[in-house]
Amino acid sequence: MNITIQAKGLELTGGLREHVERRLNFALDRAHYHIDKVSVRLSDQNGPRGGEDKRCQVVVHLDGSAPVLVEHTEADLLLAIDRAADRTGQTLARQLDRRREHRRETHRGSHLTTGDSHATAADDRQAAIFHHATGERHAHHA
Repeated sequence: MNITIQAKGLELTGGLREHVERRLNFALDRAHYHIDKVSVRLSDQNGPRGGEDKRCQVVVHLDGSAPVLVEHTEADLLLAIDRAADRTGQTLARQLDRRREHRRETHRGSHLTTGDSHATAADDRQAAIFHHATGERHAHHA
């Protein structure tokens, strides 16, 4: 997975980079086939003044969909990264489930059959599995 990490107002150490990559790879594993790229921006909003101002912004670019943006702000940067990664994974899972369900509903509506003379794609797949398992030859009847 292609992850780009930028830091503003804080040092991007090797350990910090590794933490971001590990957390995002884990959180986005389910969706990694659909992800084109991931951009992460880490920032310290208040600088040395402190406070709850460490922000992690994650932008995920999916194939065929609008980018997904998740931000989380905490006093601790590692906690902000962890929470943003978790929320990004949950958001992508919901979006991909909706996309799958939409395709399933669209696919169901596209099978208009008349009588028993036309087999659906599911019937064809089932017959192919049976014939493959039994070694029989299968001729498709139109």
